[in-house]
Amino acid sequence: MELDIQCEEMSPSRWAELLSTMKSCKTIRLDDCSLSSSNCADLSSIISTNPSLTELKLNNNELGDAGIEYLCKGLLMPSCSLQKLWLQNCNLTSASCETLCSVLSTQPSLTELHVGDNKLGTAGVKVLCQGMMNPNCKLQKLQLEYCELTADIVEALNAALQSKPTLKELSLSNNTLGDTAVKQLCWGLVEASCNLELLHLENCGITSDSCREISAVLSNKSSLIDLSVGDNKIGDSGLALLCQGLMHPNCKIQKLWLWDCDLTSASCKDLSRLISTKETLTEISLIDNNLRDSGMEVLCQALKDPKSKLQELWIRECGLTTACCKAVSSALSMNKHLKVLHMGENKLGDAGVELMCEGLLHPNCNIQCLWLGNCDLTAACCATLATIMATKQCLTELDLSYNPLGDEGIRKICEALRNPSCNMQQLILYDIYWSSEVDDELRALEESKPEVKIIS
Repeated sequence: MELDIQCEEMSPSRWAELLSTMKSCKTIRLDDCSLSSSNCADLSSIISTNPSLTELKLNNNELGDAGIEYLCKGLLMPSCSLQKLWLQNCNLTSASCETLCSVLSTQPSLTELHVGDNKLGTAGVKVLCQGMMNPNCKLQKLQLEYCELTADIVEALNAALQSKPTLKELSLSNNTLGDTAVKQLCWGLVEASCNLELLHLENCGITSDSCREISAVLSNKSSLIDLSVGDNKIGDSGLALLCQGLMHPNCKIQKLWLWDCDLTSASCKDLSRLISTKETLTEISLIDNNLRDSGMEVLCQALKDPKSKLQELWIRECGLTTACCKAVSSALSMNKHLKVLHMGENKLGDAGVELMCEGLLHPNCNIQCLWLGNCDLTAACCATLATIMATKQCLTELDLSYNPLGDEGIRKICEALRNPSCNMQQLILYDIYWSSEVDDELRALEESKPEVKIIS
């Protein structure tokens, strides 16, 4: 049994009603429910008396250090079986880390701890690392985003990594670590016995200077399948260094996020080689890099390679125009694996989308999600888009937000939705003006086809 409630103010009567339900729940999720430390005493009792409870999510509640102290009383009980604990943005400080350290040291059932967006600081997380080093700790996932960490945390983290072969996921994004600390962390990861699968270092002050060390982790840790270094200014030279590790035979990367990394079209040759030869790679994000049409055309050559197994390509806000759409269309007509294509925030225009639709209509194309928000589209391309919607049954999600389609364009889209062959499940239409008459048509469509979710 699961209890999943979000964004609800808890009256005393409502809370009392839920407490009786929680006694038999396997999963409890109470994100954004205005909970405070006073609710934590009750939750502590639930944790200690409900042996079936394995997952507890309390994100975005003002629990504070006092609330965590209450919670941990239940977590420390031998009867507790909790495996996953989410406490993101709960107004915690370093004071909570002493209590959580005790839990890590004594509760082997706990495998996931998510404490991001709390002001734990370097001193607090050093205490958590002490708990991780206890042989009783079997932690597999540790999320520490936005925890006000500095470079001084790395020595303690590396010591914990050395002693924790169970750890599979480590997220340190949005902390001011810098190159020197990231280099030290990478040296530790290469030496550590853990089989790390996920490493997130977004917005950590990384430049090209530490990319050689990240590359060494990629070539030494075949377990690493998910790497995110987005929002770091690594540039083309840093990407070239990363690709040395990514192209290593030991590297089995599946998901690679490189958004806003100061890449240009010069990086696309290396990226193209990666996409066309690294058959494990299924998802790549290049959002907000100035690749331009020339770079996209190089990437499209890679997508046409039979060895490419890429399933998701995020290429939003990359300076693309109509000029690259013929190459995109050609790639779509030859690539059977690509399922998700995000091309929003590019000036593709009606002519560009018309060209892309030729590839989308090809029998080889198996696109499921297509995002074209804010691409300078008008009603002129909607008849072609409607044809795609009505004939490509694999297409289940389409985003046309922030395009001035007007009544004429939306009516064409509605006509496609009414077609029995249309398999659309989610249509996203943010910030598009239409008349009240068209609004009535959309509401009627939602009623007649409840499987279609129209978001506007």
